[in-house]
Order: sequence, then C-alpha cells, then structure tokens
Amino acid sequence: MEKYIYYGMLLDIYKKLLNDNREDIFKLYYEENLTLQEIADNLNVSKSYIGKVIKETEKKLDDLESDLHLYENKKMLENALNIDDISEIKKIIRTVLDNER
Repeated sequence: MEKYIYYGMLLDIYKKLLNDNREDIFKLYYEENLTLQEIADNLNVSKSYIGKVIKETEKKLDDLESDLHLYENKKMLENALNIDDISEIKKIIRTVLDNER
C-alpha cells in the first residue's frame, strides 16, 4: 500500500514530464487499481507491454525524484508545519534550500 501512495504522489508531482500514454497506464495501475491484464485488455495490448511501461515509468519517477527531490522537500516542509520550535523549522527550511541545487 505504501508503494501505491508513494508513486501516486510522485505522479502528481512529475506527471507533466511523462507522455500521456505512460501517465494514463500508470494511473490505471496505481490510482484505479487495475491489474496488468485488465489494463492490457482495455488498451488492446499485451500484459508484458503494460508491465514494461509501468516499470519504466517507476524508474523514470525514481530518477526524477533522485535528481530533483521535490517529493522529499515537500514532505520535509509539511513536517515543519507541525513543529513549534522556530530554530527547528529554520533547520528544515535550510535543508530544503540546500537540496535545491
């Protein structure tokens, strides 16, 4: 379940960097919870093709996150909203800003 949430978040952040076909297939799998076979049947393609697209898209999203850290930074800033200590908040903001290279 955690994997579905993670990739759903990455898709929300990076979807404009994917082609429409990849985004549609990824959404069917991760948001609509369809099986590879169901997606393949709906799109009239092979199950192996769908599996390949999903794996490639996962890798692309992982690579984007590894380079850009948008998901990680968002989570850090969200966590900072729950902290009362201003010096801790500043440390988190500094960390986020330092990640913006």
